[in-house]
Amino acid sequence: MVATPGAGWPNDLATAHTPVATNASDVQRLAGNAPSLDHLTARVSVCRACPRLVHWREQVAEEKRAAFADEPYWGRPVTGWGSPRARIAVVGLAPAAHGGNRTGRIFTGDRSGDWLFAALHRAGLARLPTSVTAADRQQLYDVRMVAAVRCAPPLNKPTIEERDTCAPWLAQELAFLHSTLRVVVALGAFAWTTLWPVLVTIGYAIPPRRPAFGHLAEAVLPGGLLMLGSYHPSQQNTFTGKLTEPMLDAVFNRAKEHIAAWR
Repeated sequence: MVATPGAGWPNDLATAHTPVATNASDVQRLAGNAPSLDHLTARVSVCRACPRLVHWREQVAEEKRAAFADEPYWGRPVTGWGSPRARIAVVGLAPAAHGGNRTGRIFTGDRSGDWLFAALHRAGLARLPTSVTAADRQQLYDVRMVAAVRCAPPLNKPTIEERDTCAPWLAQELAFLHSTLRVVVALGAFAWTTLWPVLVTIGYAIPPRRPAFGHLAEAVLPGGLLMLGSYHPSQQNTFTGKLTEPMLDAVFNRAKEHIAAWR
């Protein structure tokens, strides 16, 4: 069963009166006129603009994985969460089908999140080294987590159209952080590619030749915002050693270094 707005999930800001986007034009309009970050978060959480993603996320929530058969699934778009005045935004690809799509919180309840929260905790940016449910006592310090695409996609592969339809949600979320934002960490090439046009949309100047994605690839934009690349903490990368704990630690140490040097 998919979570109903207002049914008591700890991270649910939507109500029966929250406007629902049903196409790309709706997303553009409802993101652009959201009066606050909380209103934006509520609107994201009930979006139905991409039929393929709506069908998949709800199918997963009904069929479930055997290990979670007795648990309720969120089954809706997964919103950003963390500090509303974050200096670091961490941008991933999309929610995991049995992670964020189950728990209702990005990177919560999956193996990628285990790596990410552990690294944030070591850097002093998260209260706990793990996060398994949206009702735990996890807290992010100076960090907000978001996804480029807010619904779990089949095979973890959103289409370009789905990415572009979802982009206004990401743009407006980053716009609400504009006064405090100092670093954007892109987890993986998909997030890195998604972010550049989004930043242009909200008024950032970007280099005419932006750097290719890579681990610790970076660009400091006019005004001082640091774009920082990181390999995604997916099992494909962590099991093979492409991403190690020291490598992930280096990303957040670099982010903190940039913030400390901000003038």
